[in-house]
Amino acid sequence: MRLHLNGMSSIKIFTIRILLLTLVLAGVIYMFQNYIQPAWIHDSIWKILSFFALLTWVTGTFVHYLIKLSKENSPNILLGATAIRFLASLGFIVIYLFLDVENIILFVINFFIIYLFYLIFDIYGLIANLRPHSK
Repeated sequence: MRLHLNGMSSIKIFTIRILLLTLVLAGVIYMFQNYIQPAWIHDSIWKILSFFALLTWVTGTFVHYLIKLSKENSPNILLGATAIRFLASLGFIVIYLFLDVENIILFVINFFIIYLFYLIFDIYGLIANLRPHSK
């Protein structure tokens, strides 16, 4: 399902998509945490989800802005944004390691599951944006 909204800027559409993804993930997390299997969800899951929603939105809007300025540098911009997301994610985990979080294995598993969902979101967005340019 591709979201087409005429008259809206690409950053607004990107923001709506991030919000939809985050709300869907929040719903799934809520269902697991309260009804399905609470032992699979770490206490810091909402911080993790908020971190990824904010990180993906900030880097995504920055990428949209930079690509508008320089379309010929778009591969470098996208690669740089991916590297920033990865390094920020590692920094987030290191901070939690120093804070001595309980059940660090569950934390890391939850962290990387959400990381993968946002990574898939980024890859889908990239493929969807490149498709019109490849014709």
